[in-house]
Amino acid sequence: MSVKSRGVLIPSAVAMVLKKQKYQLVGRHSAVKRCHWFYKALTGRGHCYKQEWYNIRSHRCLQMTPCAVFCTNRCLPCWRLEPGDLGFEWDQMAILREDVDEPEEIVEECIRAQRRILTGFNPAHHQLVSEEKWREALEPKHAAISLAGEPTLYSELGGLIEAFHRRGMTTFLVTNGVVPERLEEIEEPTQLYLTLYAPSEDVYKQVCRPLLKDAWSRVVESLSLLRSFSCPTVVRLTLVKGLNFMEPEKYAELIKLAEPTYVECKSYVSVGMSLRRGLNNSNMVGVGELRLFAEKIGEELGYNIIGESVSSRVILLSKLSKPIKVA
Repeated sequence: MSVKSRGVLIPSAVAMVLKKQKYQLVGRHSAVKRCHWFYKALTGRGHCYKQEWYNIRSHRCLQMTPCAVFCTNRCLPCWRLEPGDLGFEWDQMAILREDVDEPEEIVEECIRAQRRILTGFNPAHHQLVSEEKWREALEPKHAAISLAGEPTLYSELGGLIEAFHRRGMTTFLVTNGVVPERLEEIEEPTQLYLTLYAPSEDVYKQVCRPLLKDAWSRVVESLSLLRSFSCPTVVRLTLVKGLNFMEPEKYAELIKLAEPTYVECKSYVSVGMSLRRGLNNSNMVGVGELRLFAEKIGEELGYNIIGESVSSRVILLSKLSKPIKVA
């Protein structure tokens, strides 16, 4: 059955808000959106730290999700729209009970969505965009499977990764780790990120407001699974002053389970819907504080700082002397 002949899983009122926020909705449950660095790179005014470290060219990066409004958590620091925001409510786990779009359909429609976004950057009408970069951007090289929601709720995630790879694209999967059974079955992405929001279960419940009672034990299981991946792996800490910016030694103990290639210590950024949940600029971590925190984790793990981005407030730790250029 084709995408067009089935009902969209995203509630219509929520879809209207997402469209106003410049999301390109794809099929029944997926979405594409250009990020800040995509715009910067196209106009020659900078690029994402992932380009500097991992060679992910920002203007050729397709930021997408197969689970636009479906997630296992309702994290306080998340800038995305969640149930409870703006008076909306919906079942965030509904995608597990529904027929889903085929991976090839999603990939094809995501690329079309990216090209729709690029119509506004045509160098014939936009003097800051070069013809070369624009034409390169029309053929995305990297798929960041993140954006919103939790991608491991999509039952065909392995097929989605394979579909991107068949097009010669790299894949960078970001997960919250609550669905370890999906990580066990998927084809390996080019790089795998697991976001760790807390040093303990109590803090996790406060920050992430999980929908599953055993969410924390699932995260711990996923951390242990990371060791089995041959692709580069990343444990990313999203750190929020007043919530989870604490106990670096306990973070280190959890990270030891994963033996990741990298650890990214990244500050929360006060944007989007997180502001409606009581967070603000005072919850952001300064780069100096972040560096000291990262150094403490590095001491516990035997990792060194090998990268730093002041603009994105992120510190990169690894046993490597420099990041692997995977793309």
